Amino acid sequence: MHRRTLVRSVVAGALALTMSAAAGCSSDDSADGDGGSSGASLEKITYLTSFGVFGRDSYAYVALEKGYFKDAGFDVEVKPGSGSGENIKSIVAGNAQFTPIDLTGGLIAAGGKDKTTGFTAVAAIQQRTMAAIIALEGSGINSPKDLEGKTITDQPGSVVKTLFPTYAKLANVNDKNVKFQNGKAPELIGMLASGKAQAIGQFVVGKPTVETVAAGKKAVVLPYSDYLQDLYGNVLITSTDYAKANPEKVKKFTGALLKGLADSIDNPEEADKILQKHVKTAKPGGAAAELTLMGPYVKSAAAGIPVGALDAERVARSIAILQGSGQVLPGLTPEQVINFDLTPKA
Repeated sequence: MHRRTLVRSVVAGALALTMSAAAGCSSDDSADGDGGSSGASLEKITYLTSFGVFGRDSYAYVALEKGYFKDAGFDVEVKPGSGSGENIKSIVAGNAQFTPIDLTGGLIAAGGKDKTTGFTAVAAIQQRTMAAIIALEGSGINSPKDLEGKTITDQPGSVVKTLFPTYAKLANVNDKNVKFQNGKAPELIGMLASGKAQAIGQFVVGKPTVETVAAGKKAVVLPYSDYLQDLYGNVLITSTDYAKANPEKVKKFTGALLKGLADSIDNPEEADKILQKHVKTAKPGGAAAELTLMGPYVKSAAAGIPVGALDAERVARSIAILQGSGQVLPGLTPEQVINFDLTPKA
């Protein structure tokens, strides 16, 4: 489906960090201490990770473990998500109240042919897109220009493939000389490691996993954010109805989650241990490696921009990029996808 995003492609393929879905389920009752509130007084919330249970999503478990959700008045159950497209469906259907999705995927969902409604973004998780192309040293790919004459393997409908013509133009690459072939999400990293793929679509935080699966070979990462600097990465969404009915609750939940996010970026080793506590199959060191790479994408290089902030002008420029690539139809505005009254201010 065209609105499926890179998230599904990355997480499902991360073999070295694979974790069971059942182990990913938790609630605030498992946090140390009583959080200062009794369970009966807390509102029950279902939170979905972006996809599966990986280091890049461990900030939710940090907020859970440290009692930030309880302090804000919520009894939160964290469940593994299924990628942006499915997560949006869960939010709209009322099966979950909050989840992160890739903003590019959300804009395509809202502004594409299907025109999906019923969800709204309330905070940024990453200030820049983490979409990337990853190859291995020795493949002849060391820069964007080297992609000419090569084949990139990725899941159909991924953000990497969708935005490649725009990325290629800005990176001075002739996209007509680059071929894409379809690959199943769980097989992408293995295909790269075995030499069956010359390059694959990934997130930048997939680098440690790629190198682990590739038995020590170094990964070459070509981040889209080097050229597409206006695109955000993941954003936190809730249902439009919930946001309208409970604006103060949305702000409190967002604040608690972003506090966990900031803690995770500031202390990735601590977040790694917390994830291992809640997800028994978590590989030691995996979350710390991902969070270290994710840090610059969460905290903007521009001074004074708080974690979680969203800027309407930047989103408008992102929409223009997607309209230029034919993925978003004319007429979409940032306010149709983001509730700027509830987001931290840029």
